[in-house]
Amino acid sequence: MIEIQVEGLVKSFDLEKKILDDLTFQIDQGERVGLLGRNGAGKTTLFRILTGELDYDTGAVSLGKGRRLGLISQIPVYPAEYTVEDVLRTAFARLHALAEEMEQLAARMAAGETDPAILRRYGALSERFEAFGGYDTEVAVNKVANGLSIPAAMRDRPFALLSGGEKTRVNLARLLLEDTDILLLDEPTNHLDLHATEWLEDYISRFQGTVVAISHDRYFLDRVVTRIIEIDGGKAEFYSGNYSFYAIEKERRFQERMKQYEKEQAKIAQLTEAAEKLHLWAFMGNDALHKRAFSMEKRIERMRTTAKPTARRKMDARFSSADFQGDEVLSLRSVAKGFDGRTLFDGINLKVEGGERIALIGDNGTGKSTLIKMILEEEWPDDGRIRLGPQVRLACLPQIIHFKHPDWNLVENMMDAKRGMTAQSARNRLAAYDFRGEDVFKSVSVLSGGEQSRLRLCMLMDDEINFLILDEPTNHLDIDSREWIEDAVESYDGTLLFVSHDRYFINRFATRIWELENGTITDWPMGFAQYRAEKAKEAAAPAPVSAAKAEKKQKEDKPRSGRAQQAAKKQLVICERDIAKAEERLAALDTDMEAAACDYEKLNALLAEKNEAQAELDALYEKWEALSMEAEA
Repeated sequence: MIEIQVEGLVKSFDLEKKILDDLTFQIDQGERVGLLGRNGAGKTTLFRILTGELDYDTGAVSLGKGRRLGLISQIPVYPAEYTVEDVLRTAFARLHALAEEMEQLAARMAAGETDPAILRRYGALSERFEAFGGYDTEVAVNKVANGLSIPAAMRDRPFALLSGGEKTRVNLARLLLEDTDILLLDEPTNHLDLHATEWLEDYISRFQGTVVAISHDRYFLDRVVTRIIEIDGGKAEFYSGNYSFYAIEKERRFQERMKQYEKEQAKIAQLTEAAEKLHLWAFMGNDALHKRAFSMEKRIERMRTTAKPTARRKMDARFSSADFQGDEVLSLRSVAKGFDGRTLFDGINLKVEGGERIALIGDNGTGKSTLIKMILEEEWPDDGRIRLGPQVRLACLPQIIHFKHPDWNLVENMMDAKRGMTAQSARNRLAAYDFRGEDVFKSVSVLSGGEQSRLRLCMLMDDEINFLILDEPTNHLDIDSREWIEDAVESYDGTLLFVSHDRYFINRFATRIWELENGTITDWPMGFAQYRAEKAKEAAAPAPVSAAKAEKKQKEDKPRSGRAQQAAKKQLVICERDIAKAEERLAALDTDMEAAACDYEKLNALLAEKNEAQAELDALYEKWEALSMEAEA
């Protein structure tokens, strides 16, 4: 059954450019579709057309008969007195109408009316009320609210006083509670933490209806969607798989089109040369050759209709990093912080060494950004000490970006940030970050969130730094911009500490995880994939048999689980570095042995060296296993 049918859709906001140009596609019942495209490609415009909020120029748009469509995008305006609970309850407006009619019919029957039609109507309404979950609304609200981290205290607060991220979560919860057949999700994970995002993914996997999602979260797209529609140049391209399939298939199609284009260009060059020769020979006395030359030129013109495939220009700017000498980049000793009587964290003891890449993760509101501000000396701890190494040069990309002169254009802001920079140098630097032409004369205040992040990075990357802090670096960025930041971070060889809910970003860069939960930071000296595996093991472990035994065990383990466990974790990080070096040495020896295959004496010496290196690596593996058990004890 077709849920959404779009045929020949055209939409323009000015006479010169069509944002949607003959867009045609269909989505069948139960499909999970990812809607991709660069920023400004028309994805949100299409959603607004589907909901009837926006009109279109020509074409046709239709939904399946009787299908109910829900959109999570812009946050509706509710009466000033509405609490979060009131907003969530608006999802049951349809059920409330059924309940009111049932009450009216029940009153009529109680008054003595015996019309069989009333009884039949009441029975039909009762069935629909039960089918729509009318008797389980409380359970449904609690389940969705808990899944999206909307606690009971928050449900009593006025909706108007919530932050933008909190309002987004509440509105998403309201949409999920509605009796909706088609879910349109516009960047649903932007303001969700890891816990809420994973809950949403599980919810969508069980949802019986159709889902269409605009998202730049590649991990989310891989787990949720089974088909991709990309809007490019106002038209639709189709990919029958998740994001990973799309990325590979898109590159394959690009290479195929480029080969076809180059083949056609070579043929055009050959025909052009032949036509020119025919014209020359015709002028020398054989007029009949002109006809053949004109025929070739017509054929060339037909071939010129094939456009050259273009890939988006890659931004090739990179972080400049300063040399760092010494082991300690950052140390936190007995750090504590709280606000308004609420303790965010207490007794934090951590040390960061040069070259580490640390992901600071945790639910919204646990204090991640507060910890970053304390490291930047924008906030101060209530207790304890935070110290940077003596040769540390620190820079930060904050979550909320402010510019000293928001009314100035990009060139003026660059010249102000980099004293002595000329206007032409500023334009060259901005061009490396994909700000070109008239865009550089825009006021900074009119830039999108992603463009502001890119501009701040443009200013930041020119400084020589050895400790880089990123607070939600991929928020509000499209996939191309995220990949560019990832390439830039990949080339950065200093120490990295970042806060992110982007699991793709965390998985790519983190070599160590700081998990902020329940007022403490758990240090996981491992990558994100291994961290998730360890957390899964913890979740599957049986619960303690009694509180008394748990308390007794905690007292017994307390001397060991303090300094000894922290020391084991630190030694584990060092051991993993030694293992990496030993593996690199073995790989180099293998390469040398291949090169010396014909030199018997040199090969024997290399073999002995390899055996010694292998023995050292085996010992390191045993040490790693012992330290792992001690760190987990």
